[in-house]
Amino acid sequence: MTDQAPAAQTETPDIPGKPTSASRTTLSHIMTHNDTNLLGTVHGGVIMKLVDDAAGAVAGRHSGGPAVTASMDEMAFLEPVRVGDLVHVKAQVNWTGRTSMEVGVRVLAERWNESAPATQVGSAYLVFAAVDADGKPRRVPPVIPETERDERRYQEAQIRRTHRLARRRAIMELREKRAAEGFED
Repeated sequence: MTDQAPAAQTETPDIPGKPTSASRTTLSHIMTHNDTNLLGTVHGGVIMKLVDDAAGAVAGRHSGGPAVTASMDEMAFLEPVRVGDLVHVKAQVNWTGRTSMEVGVRVLAERWNESAPATQVGSAYLVFAAVDADGKPRRVPPVIPETERDERRYQEAQIRRTHRLARRRAIMELREKRAAEGFED
């Protein structure tokens, strides 16, 4: 790990930080015929729901209360999932801001008819916002990376956040420019 504490740790000194391992979780599910698409493999939407479920559990656990999905980035489907596969969705908080967190998710499949180890079949990054009982944003504990891998994930999450904000800003500027020129969107 680096000698410097991650930025999020110094932004909220009144809220104790939590290590990445405190909220890490795995959700497992056996895929059935009800989960398939027209090609006979598991529908991507089924995998996305499992990803969101696991990430939501991690976000709620880390923040100590309700958290809602704000965005999903880079959902990658690496290999098809088949009926009978035991799917493991592993999630952890990679980064925290003032009221939001990025959760990284890896999706693994154990083939029911093979003795090989589980294969990575997907991955995603989701951003969650912690909310109070009225649905208003609330502060989250800083995440404390524990390993070199956690530190790398933290730094990569900061890059993704910078790109998300830049993309949003560029789109808003374009819309404002087009509106000023009389174009309707």
